[in-house]
Parts: sequence; C-alpha cells; structure tokens
Amino acid sequence: MNKLDSEEKEILEAFERGKLKPVRNRRHEIARHRKAAAATFAKDSRINIRISSKDLRALQKRALAEGMPYQTLISSVLHKFVEGQMQPVEQRTGKRGQETRLKQ
Repeated sequence: MNKLDSEEKEILEAFERGKLKPVRNRRHEIARHRKAAAATFAKDSRINIRISSKDLRALQKRALAEGMPYQTLISSVLHKFVEGQMQPVEQRTGKRGQETRLKQ
C-alpha cells in the first residue's frame, strides 16, 4: 500500500473506529462524485513546454516510482498547483532563502 497522507490516515482511523456514517441517497452521491472526477481529469487541451533533460529524467524517474506515466504526473502536479493544493516555492522560503515548514 502507498503511504497515506494525514487526511487519508484520519479517514482510515475514523472508518476503523466506526465513526463514519452512510450518506443519504448513495447513488446520487456516487454519480455526483463520478461527474466531478470526470470533469477534473478531462484532458481537452494540449501544451508544449521545453524543460531541461535533467528535469525530464527526474520527472520520468519519479513517475515510474509512483506507477504512472510521466505526463500524467506532470498534469497532476499542475492541477494541484492551480487548485491551491501546492504553494509556489517563493511562499515556502524564509528571508534567507531557506525552506521553512508550512503551517497546515
């Protein structure tokens, strides 16, 4: 199993303690989430970018470790960034350019 992030661990622990409750109208909720997922992952535009071969190799290596194509990994990272789930490096660095830990 892949490593779980803190939110996933919290959900798993709540499930194991029996704290989760079923939703009303389960079929409607499943359909709603499927529609949102399909819209999120629809790939209807194409871009071309130039990056260093070193960065490309690193992306391909990371994607292989994650078990996905490297273009999917790049798309996922960009999606998370535009949705505000990732912060730019400039916001993560201190005054002296040193990385600082983000408050969550």
